[in-house]
Amino acid sequence: MLPLTIVLTLVGLGAGFGGSTVYTKKKMGSVEEAAEKELKKAKKEAEERLSKARAEAAEISEQARKDEQTRRREVKEIEARLLGREESIDKKLDTLDKRAENMRKAEAEAEELKDEIRAIRTKQQDKLEKIAKLTKEEAADKLMKMTERDIRGDLLGLINKLQNEAKETAEDQAAVIITEAMERMASEVTSERTVTAVKLEDEEMKGRIIGKEGRNIQALQRATGVDIMVDDTPGMIILSSFDPIRRETARIALEMLLKDGRVHPGRIEEVVEKAQVQVQKEVLHAAEDAAREVGVVGIPKEILQLLGELKYRTSYGQNVLKHSTEMAHIAGVIAEQLGANVKTAKYAALVHDLGKALTHKMEGKHHHISGEMLRKYGAPEEVALAAEQHHDDVEATSVEALIVRVVDAISASRPGARNISAENFGERMRDLENVALAFPGIEKAYAISAGREVRVFVRPQDIDDLSAIKLARDIANKIESTMQYPGTIKVNVIRETRAIEFAK
Repeated sequence: MLPLTIVLTLVGLGAGFGGSTVYTKKKMGSVEEAAEKELKKAKKEAEERLSKARAEAAEISEQARKDEQTRRREVKEIEARLLGREESIDKKLDTLDKRAENMRKAEAEAEELKDEIRAIRTKQQDKLEKIAKLTKEEAADKLMKMTERDIRGDLLGLINKLQNEAKETAEDQAAVIITEAMERMASEVTSERTVTAVKLEDEEMKGRIIGKEGRNIQALQRATGVDIMVDDTPGMIILSSFDPIRRETARIALEMLLKDGRVHPGRIEEVVEKAQVQVQKEVLHAAEDAAREVGVVGIPKEILQLLGELKYRTSYGQNVLKHSTEMAHIAGVIAEQLGANVKTAKYAALVHDLGKALTHKMEGKHHHISGEMLRKYGAPEEVALAAEQHHDDVEATSVEALIVRVVDAISASRPGARNISAENFGERMRDLENVALAFPGIEKAYAISAGREVRVFVRPQDIDDLSAIKLARDIANKIESTMQYPGTIKVNVIRETRAIEFAK
């Protein structure tokens, strides 16, 4: 039984293996047939693409050959045109050479003719001189004398007539021009004072400003050189000084202190320094505004600095910067009507009083100092001359200088424009300070109390205590011998020694 089962099993396995083998061969045959078909198809497509590519390559080659032939034809045409142009140019050059040669010959012939004409003229002149027994120069001189003798009377009559007409019409024309210029210029009439009032919002601040035993107010007066009066007017602090710049510095410093509330000598010195910087900025802005108003550009910064200081200067009570601005406007109008240089006239009128910002620092008249400063800082020479010549002690050498001289008189002569007594007071205060500053070792000098006192601050390293006493006596003697004044003047020499060190 068992062997039969084994036999059947083996027979089944053989039949299954044979069937599997037959199926596998059939399947492989179908795969090989499909692969062969795909290979034939791929070969056919490749041959078609290759044929197409060869056709395209042949077409491109043919097009390139045609393009090359076209370019060669164009190059040949260009070469032919260039050759034609070269031949044309060569012909023109030959023609020009022939013309140049002809011109040289013509010039030579013309020069020969000129020489012949000169020789003929010389011979004729020699013959005339022999006949007249006069040389050419003698004949010309004799002819001029005869002509002058014949028409002298007529010329004198014509000159007198023109002079009389000019005299008759000059004043009328000048009056018309000046009147028209003044009509076109409207300016306020101002008079500067010597005091400034600062309002006190709180009466308690008055005590702080005064300080213990008056230390704060003394420190403020010492730093600014301004008289400070606290009790004269209720609710107000009065600042008195002939120098407007000092007054303005003191006003700004005092307003800073009132706003801050901290008032002590150290703080006062710091605030005064800040106020001085602010005033310098305002000085420059004032000058720029004035130059912009009158239309003068390109003024050097150093000149603008001096011009701005005129905002705080007065001339017989008249604000100098306003006076200069007004003059520039009028000068421009007159220069335009006279045909003069408008820019030069305006520029010179605006800076003509520049020296008044330095007259207390430099010796000389202010118009001479103006010319010197303008030249030093690079202003045009015609502007410096016109500014320097605006007073009668220097002869005016240009129309612009005469215009500046005229408009200066116009601006100053308006009713109420100037106050002689105020200017005299300011001059006396400046003279008093200059007397003290003339001594060596002086740091600062302030005339205060309307000229009844001069405070002198000395450098402690240069002046000791005994020398300070002698210096006060010397200054008093100098004032007595050089100045005239009512009453007495107190000379207060202050020597202060400070020791400063820093903790690091």
